[in-house]
Amino acid sequence: MYNIPEKLRKPLLILAILFLVLLALNLPTLWSKISNRIDTFRTQVTYLIDPPDQAVFIPAQAGTQIANQVTSTPKATQLPGNASITPAKTATVLPATTPLPTSAILSGVVYVDQHNRWNYCGPANLTMALNFWGWEGNRDDVAKIVKPGENDPKLDFIQRGKADKNVMPYEMVDFVNNETDLNAFQRYGGSADLLKKFLSNGIPVVIEKGYYERDYTGKTTWMGHYLFVTGYDDSQGVFIVQDAYLKPGQNVQVKYADFDEGWRSFNYLFMLVYPNDKQSIVKDLAGELIDLDTSARVSLARAQNDVVGATGMDAFFAWFNIGTSHVQLAEYNDAATAFDKAFQIYALLDESDVQRPYRMMWYQTAPYKAYYYTQRYQDVIVLANTTLNETLDKPTLEESLYWRAMAEIAIGDRYAGVSDLQKAVYYNPNMTIAINQLLELNASTVP
Repeated sequence: MYNIPEKLRKPLLILAILFLVLLALNLPTLWSKISNRIDTFRTQVTYLIDPPDQAVFIPAQAGTQIANQVTSTPKATQLPGNASITPAKTATVLPATTPLPTSAILSGVVYVDQHNRWNYCGPANLTMALNFWGWEGNRDDVAKIVKPGENDPKLDFIQRGKADKNVMPYEMVDFVNNETDLNAFQRYGGSADLLKKFLSNGIPVVIEKGYYERDYTGKTTWMGHYLFVTGYDDSQGVFIVQDAYLKPGQNVQVKYADFDEGWRSFNYLFMLVYPNDKQSIVKDLAGELIDLDTSARVSLARAQNDVVGATGMDAFFAWFNIGTSHVQLAEYNDAATAFDKAFQIYALLDESDVQRPYRMMWYQTAPYKAYYYTQRYQDVIVLANTTLNETLDKPTLEESLYWRAMAEIAIGDRYAGVSDLQKAVYYNPNMTIAINQLLELNASTVP
């Protein structure tokens, strides 16, 4: 056997190790794990240096809004559809005078988790809702449309979607209506009784809610989350939900009070997915909330009631909901005033064990619309800057990039606006409104 000289052994060993490291880095699975740890470490360092809960937006143009009801405001999703499908479930509507059953637990629910993916509660929950009615796709089929991720061919599918922090409800609704034979819509102003009506008639519901958990800093942090609601039991005072995040997450029981508290931070938003032959049943059960303006009025009244006597975080969420409902009604002056109040309260929240809900603008963008449509363009830009640069490790929220771009264009900074629109399309190649805006400006969709 050939003997390697002593003086060459160490250099050759180093070269061999380097070769193995380079080889390993070119294995997608291993590189994915390594890059995940690198990204996690980088995020922790970034947040340690600049804690995101200390980022505060102060409206500079409060009280200066101008009435400007814009007819081009994107329309909310209407009740669909005339798609022809074969029903997977049947139900008989309970007459309005019939008391609700004391419990209802739906069968045929297939649990889908969000594990081993980033920010996947949207695709996971929507997949559960679709699978319930016989759709045969999976969570990745949903994600490829609703969170396609960075337009970078060097990244695999999973890595591309990592930068997308959230899937908006409208994206999920559009997926159902455009990509499947099922129907969907969303509304604000839901209630426990409304959920029970749907469930007792065999129709599950997706809701969006907030929840709290301790992060790596030891502080309690607020996050947004979707839940698939599949039952309730009055004797125990619980809703039965499928929680894609928890381990285990099947048939989790949530006390009514806890459920309502989390739901409140998203203005009691609910989403229905259903087959075409259930359309009349869904409309009957939804009642007055099937009308967009009425649902906004109901949610507005509820938020105005919630704000009475509220303090701290509760007051922030209540004022934010008031603003969101006014935006839904295209009452932008009132919305801007409500958001001014919400952000003023946010800035005064105590430094405590519970962090400020710094992720709020990751999930809800109504303040951008309120300020933009009252010509408070500088506030749009500053709010977007705060969100993108101070609450994120990387500025990847396409919605914030889009609204900053619109404000930049409005004040005459076309170059910055086009650049931000191109970034929005880079992070979400399916963002139609940004693509269309670039086409109107005769600009390329890529930098």
